[in-house]
Amino acid sequence: MASDRDARIDAMLDREAIRDALSRFSRGMDRFDREAYLSAFHDDAEMAAGPFVGSARDCWDWAVPMHEEGQLLTHHSLLNITIDLDGDTAHTETYYMFVARNRDETVVLAGGRYVDRFEKRNGDWRIALRTNIIEWATMPPAIPPPFSEVADIALNGVSSRSKDDPSYLRPLVNRRAPNNPGKG
Repeated sequence: MASDRDARIDAMLDREAIRDALSRFSRGMDRFDREAYLSAFHDDAEMAAGPFVGSARDCWDWAVPMHEEGQLLTHHSLLNITIDLDGDTAHTETYYMFVARNRDETVVLAGGRYVDRFEKRNGDWRIALRTNIIEWATMPPAIPPPFSEVADIALNGVSSRSKDDPSYLRPLVNRRAPNNPGKG
């Protein structure tokens, strides 16, 4: 009984480590955090993403200038994740939605799936091979971000494609005064 439970706990921990690597990839791309991005991949990982085929490092070098030139921000949102464990190998399918706010104030939405082969090496789960399957895209009308007219909205920080982003602040603190617009 205990060995079955231990095996299930080990599988749960493996799945969580894989999900964590997927999140590091997304955060790394959106915050332009090369270290976080690369930490999701083994050094010899291969990628196929749009026209790009090569190493994860080279993909970073190709993708980031393209994002910097054309976009103010991006969101790589991870959705359904299927993980098939097989020893120290796992095959995953991760649905994603990509949103970009472009410098020309247009917005692009795209979706698809990351199909990955993960390998556990030296106790560390990382992507060994990624295929990005882009399945749809659209360009809805853009509007200004909500509440951009609020005078103190930026006191807690503003979105940044760097480690200046509020998500890196430790400890996180509130610098805004109490305000409940619903209570006149």
